[in-house]
Amino acid sequence: MDSWENELVNMKQHTLIRAFRNAINGIAVSGVKERNFRIELLLMTLVIVLGIIFSITSSQWIIIIFCGSMVLSLELINTALEKLADAVTTEFNPLIKQAKDIAAGAVLLASVTSVIIGLIIFIPKIKLLLC
Repeated sequence: MDSWENELVNMKQHTLIRAFRNAINGIAVSGVKERNFRIELLLMTLVIVLGIIFSITSSQWIIIIFCGSMVLSLELINTALEKLADAVTTEFNPLIKQAKDIAAGAVLLASVTSVIIGLIIFIPKIKLLLC
């Protein structure tokens, strides 16, 4: 491999490492500064503990992990959109408000869907425990 090809490979590796570092930083900052993200993370942790206690199936784990990841990912996107909109202008703009409301609606829809799925998975297990 020529030296310039070697240099190109090194640059791509550093860019990839930097991209992962930036992504992890974004998640960490949200975990520290964003109340809703922390609440959703806490609820996901609670659901994981319940999954362990009730020995849910592999398929149920996949569904639970997907739902939790979907909610957290949408919360990150919502937060990013809000930060970007606030950086553009602090004055009221009806289109920015609409964009923020739509992003928040996506988080709400994913959250409600996840709660319903969680209830479908856990209510039968709780009933068995109580009977």
